[in-house]
Amino acid sequence: MKVSIIIPVYNEAATIRAVLERVRTSPIDKEIVVVDDGSTDGSRQILQQETAADTRVFLHAANRGKGAAIRTGLQHALGDYVLIQDADLEYDPGEYVTLLRPILQGKATVVYGSRFLGEHKAMLFWHSVGNRMLTLITNVLYDTTLTDMETCYKLIPTDLIRTIHLRANRFDFEPEITAKILRTGHRIYEVPISYAGRELTEGKKISWRDGFPALLALIKYRFVD
Repeated sequence: MKVSIIIPVYNEAATIRAVLERVRTSPIDKEIVVVDDGSTDGSRQILQQETAADTRVFLHAANRGKGAAIRTGLQHALGDYVLIQDADLEYDPGEYVTLLRPILQGKATVVYGSRFLGEHKAMLFWHSVGNRMLTLITNVLYDTTLTDMETCYKLIPTDLIRTIHLRANRFDFEPEITAKILRTGHRIYEVPISYAGRELTEGKKISWRDGFPALLALIKYRFVD
């Protein structure tokens, strides 16, 4: 089973080499699909030097948002499954095997890695509150019991994700894909993952302001496609 690792990149020159190195050391069968989303800090130049056979790089002419970058990556994914990998060092590619295990054991179709079930560096207080609140609203609206709707690590069959009409351009990708998966009738299986969250001073891009579009997306997609 081959997994397409989609890496959206926006101004991650300090970490993108290390992320690619860690992804490549994972023992799973994989391809790497990198989408630079209009970076201006040198990330694009680093990626244009990539020559590895397992890595394909696509470029956005201007910044369009994480969701748009992921949608571009999905257009080029050739694997049986898709997994999103942020271009910072908050998530550990060494845990891909943990994510795949329930699928290989026939226990699940869609797997999320939960930061709240595993060991993690303490989040900023309001980020934690926002994450938990959005997850609670997801559970109420979609009759589920997730612990981490906003996690980056979402392992989804490529055939399934291509049946879903995705519109999100920015960080509202996470609630949109979760809502639409749950509306198809699939239950999401969670496994614990570690998490080393960045501070705003270290380049973290999502903020409390992104919570409002996420909330609106959860409500909207409960009733419309």
